[in-house]
Amino acid sequence: MRKAEIGLYGLAVMGENLVMNMLSKGFTVSVSSRNPKSVERFAEGRGKGLNIIPAYNLEDFVASLEKPRKIMLMIKAGSPVDEMIEKLIPLLDEGDIIIDGGNSNFHDSIRRTKYVESKGLLFIGTGVSGGEEGALKGPSIMPGGSVAAWEHVKPVLQAIAAEVEDGSKCCDWIGADGAGHFVKMVHNGIEYGDIQLICETYQIMRDMMKMSADEMAYVFSEWNKTELDSYLIEITADILAYKDEDGKPLVDKILDTAGQKGTGKWTGITSMEEGVPLTLIAEAVYARCLSAIKAERVQASKIYPKTPVTFNQEKQAFLEDLRKALYAAKIISYAQGFALMKEAASTYNWDLNYGGIALMWRGGCIIRSVFLDKIKTAFDKNPELRNLLLDPYFIETMKGLTESWRKVVVAAMQNGIPIPALASALNYFDGYTCESLPANLLQAQRDYFGAHTYERIDRQRGEFFHTNWTGHGGKTSSTTYNV
Repeated sequence: MRKAEIGLYGLAVMGENLVMNMLSKGFTVSVSSRNPKSVERFAEGRGKGLNIIPAYNLEDFVASLEKPRKIMLMIKAGSPVDEMIEKLIPLLDEGDIIIDGGNSNFHDSIRRTKYVESKGLLFIGTGVSGGEEGALKGPSIMPGGSVAAWEHVKPVLQAIAAEVEDGSKCCDWIGADGAGHFVKMVHNGIEYGDIQLICETYQIMRDMMKMSADEMAYVFSEWNKTELDSYLIEITADILAYKDEDGKPLVDKILDTAGQKGTGKWTGITSMEEGVPLTLIAEAVYARCLSAIKAERVQASKIYPKTPVTFNQEKQAFLEDLRKALYAAKIISYAQGFALMKEAASTYNWDLNYGGIALMWRGGCIIRSVFLDKIKTAFDKNPELRNLLLDPYFIETMKGLTESWRKVVVAAMQNGIPIPALASALNYFDGYTCESLPANLLQAQRDYFGAHTYERIDRQRGEFFHTNWTGHGGKTSSTTYNV
């Protein structure tokens, strides 16, 4: 009886396209789904005449796979994954592999790896980025979990992954338990930041510079030939140029309320748990939340009418400032994301290859851009690099961008254009490069009202003091701790 090299469960858009990708690479694929009609539709449609084995129940699905069985789940994250694992465990043999390819929370993947391994099986939690087109033509794949599973799934996952110019595959082992889904989460957080920065740039062009959609499409298209060359800049140009049936820009007819699926929020929460300032990405998440309260915004706009915009700068010169501002803030987005990975790797005992991660994001995924080559080079030169802003290339680059960045932020704020991501990125940069912050006063306040102690600049680090500020407090101090 013919056996499949891998099975894929879940035939929504991503699942179907991944199957088609696997088939195009010569693999025999068993397909199944919660809904048998989905299997029949695929078998009689896109999969007809191809090297698939349709299975209409779990028993037949598992039986159709060669050992060790490799089952990739492309289903909704959360409890459905746990429920599916419970159904599969009794049907599988020791050494069989369950792969969760959805957008699962990395804490769930840590838990699932331990649980599945306790049953004698292997588990992989993998991020898959690139949307439906990436799934079909080659996504960025970020697997983590049971290390012993990698040798068995590597031939399939690397075969279907995107490939960059030098032939490198945008798929490699990330690390133990939840590392794969963690890196995918950070990828999505950076994606939130990138998208928000582009949207703020668009609003400056539209509302402050009074540019038409076609003018903006041309500018983004030209910018895509510079350091900003990336998938998101490319599709922004396409979107702005796209016309509705009446010949008018479709983008102007789309309601300004943004959706989200939670990965950006998880990134922000994790940054707070790790004590890493992910200010830009957090603002990008909050910007979507603000967009969602449309009715309130409309009401408030009538109460607080905007002062008429005055733009009297030379257009081309300001557009160049805007391009530089976008690039500078984009660097901050990645700097913050990689700083979070550095900190979390220590917390969860992951041995992350940061240059390798940058390479994996170089093709196939939503945040793919030529800029990632610079990040890979930075970490290849110095794997211990704490922040991209300390790398020689980025030091010189940022020095050439900050003047334009400040001009753009000032102009936007003077004209009432909301730029939470562009501005918070600049504030982060100014804070990170500031030798003396006002936290000395903050610590004094904490010690005044809560006896939380402070350190002194004229004493050794790690030595803590408490002052009886009012003269009638005690000498007892509170416990010192850092989050």
